[in-house]
Amino acid sequence: MKISVLTPDRTIFTGNVSKVGLPGADGSFQLLDNHAPLVSSLTAGRVTMVTGSGEYNYYDEDKSGMSKDSTPNRHLTFSIDRGFVEVLNNEVNLLVQGARNMR
Repeated sequence: MKISVLTPDRTIFTGNVSKVGLPGADGSFQLLDNHAPLVSSLTAGRVTMVTGSGEYNYYDEDKSGMSKDSTPNRHLTFSIDRGFVEVLNNEVNLLVQGARNMR
């Protein structure tokens, strides 16, 4: 599934992932390919993603800018203060505040 992770001032990640773990307002949950349509609020916590096939772009804090990679099955984790997620037609839009420490 395709995902875009955005903050008010920058893009954190765009590309294909095989799964995403999110800190939902009512508890943590996971998104997989072909997930049903969904809109949910997110609380402070960790977001985890596993990259899928193909090229993806991510914000590299060491470079203070975007970097490209195409390594499949790479585990990426970062923390957020709060946000929202929308899932529709295998596309995920993650709008967050306070994203930091992508590894």
